[in-house]
Amino acid sequence: MNVPLLDLKAQYRTLQPQIEAAVAEVFAAQAFILGPKVQAFEQACAAYCGAAHAIGISSGTDALLMALMAEGLGPGDEVITSPYTFFATAGCIARLGATPVFADIEPRSFNIAPQKIAEKITRKTKAIMPVHLYGRAAEMDALNKLAREHQLAVVEDACQAIGTEFRGRRVGALGDYGCFSFFPTKNLGGAGDGGLITTHDPARAARLVALRNHGMEPKYFHKLIGGNFRLDALQAAVLHVKLPHLDGWMAGRRRNAARYAQLFAAAGLTDRVTLPATPCAEAGAADAETCHCHVFNQYIIRVPQRDALRAFLTERGIGTEVYYPLPLHLQECFRYLGHQPGDFPESERAAAETLALPIYPELTDAQAEAVVAAIRDFLRR
Repeated sequence: MNVPLLDLKAQYRTLQPQIEAAVAEVFAAQAFILGPKVQAFEQACAAYCGAAHAIGISSGTDALLMALMAEGLGPGDEVITSPYTFFATAGCIARLGATPVFADIEPRSFNIAPQKIAEKITRKTKAIMPVHLYGRAAEMDALNKLAREHQLAVVEDACQAIGTEFRGRRVGALGDYGCFSFFPTKNLGGAGDGGLITTHDPARAARLVALRNHGMEPKYFHKLIGGNFRLDALQAAVLHVKLPHLDGWMAGRRRNAARYAQLFAAAGLTDRVTLPATPCAEAGAADAETCHCHVFNQYIIRVPQRDALRAFLTERGIGTEVYYPLPLHLQECFRYLGHQPGDFPESERAAAETLALPIYPELTDAQAEAVVAAIRDFLRR
């Protein structure tokens, strides 16, 4: 059975008339830059995330960059983040001339370990950038406590985690800034690039609004040096159609995660394949299907023979992906930081052992069964 890693066409078919109508409205109005479509989407996102303000941005990468710009970060400043994440997290720090300082991850959650952050704080530290990786919320209580003690800004990289909850509150509204991506493969994906920043602080929100439009306020008067970081009205229109369906799609992902857990257990593979854990399950309170602390933007397993398993699954027609096969501290562009193999062992082990399986909401039981059966066949060879 062919099982793609992701099937965007299946989702589009369910919403095609509404999406095409929304796009047609934008073309009829010929209002493509900011405007009412963007404002309406921003208001809906602020309400959804539980944030006072939401600002539409050109991409998740630009959202991270702008949050750091709004804090005035630059040469001589340090930002602590994870070495096991997408490049943009650390890349945006370096683009401003600041220094990315890495702290290792927790092996079960793949998120930055608060106790490792505490060891890295210096007088140059200005911010902490936790990543809610793969859709699981980071330990925000501990991170916020550290930030308050040291007067640091907290920039949540929630690019993979819209809708994820931590202690009953949605990520992106837990720090000083929440940064989201609407890249097409995300749980809430656009028809191209797009992003969002959330904040509770009206002064920060006003600064972000100016920064995304060349620091211009009012028109043609520039108090700040910003950039062209605007969310297109076409993207906002598409995303606004999709937003009301997000919770249902996340429920589908959680159901599929729970189904995988049942299938791996039934196949007797849980001693050879490490499945993604949720905070609820770790506390013995609930399973993946009812836990809102993980939205499974990716479903990540750990196996020592990762590369051989991936090749085997590819032969079987099953789509997989290796996210972040080389941690950021070992990337060539960050060689100037002076890190060596072994500096962040949990991040390096995750990079060597993790594999993403199909988890999209439309995945059928038969497809999930085919995935687990193929993994069983590989491990029993």
